[in-house]
Amino acid sequence: MQQASKTLSLPTRGQGLYEFTQAVSDFVAESEVSTGLLTVFVRHTSCSLLIQENADPDVQTDLLGFFQRIAPESMDWIVHTTEGPDDMPAHIKSALTQTTIGIPVLGGEPVLGIWQGIYLFEHRDRPHRREIVLHIIGDR
Repeated sequence: MQQASKTLSLPTRGQGLYEFTQAVSDFVAESEVSTGLLTVFVRHTSCSLLIQENADPDVQTDLLGFFQRIAPESMDWIVHTTEGPDDMPAHIKSALTQTTIGIPVLGGEPVLGIWQGIYLFEHRDRPHRREIVLHIIGDR
């Protein structure tokens, strides 16, 4: 049994989905784990992680539109406004998605479907530098 970890630093330009599937695949290959489990974890409370279709950009447009509708900046009942009008809606969006993803590893590769990509889902308006921790455990 062996394990490895790495922290990725991913810059964002504001709200949107940022694919980092290749960086994850590269990490798995470097780890030399053939069969195991990969954990992907984002160290923030106003962004999240998604495994989502990476073939049609309309999927991203529709996801952004959906989340803007269910957690808009115009919610006048919000109390937490210290960090700006986009902050509490970002926390709500993060709470509705996930901050950790577990991905099986077989044959030295993450087990993803043909159209699946791994994304950081940025919920804040302004640019950020997000940290994503990768951890793998398994056998050669």
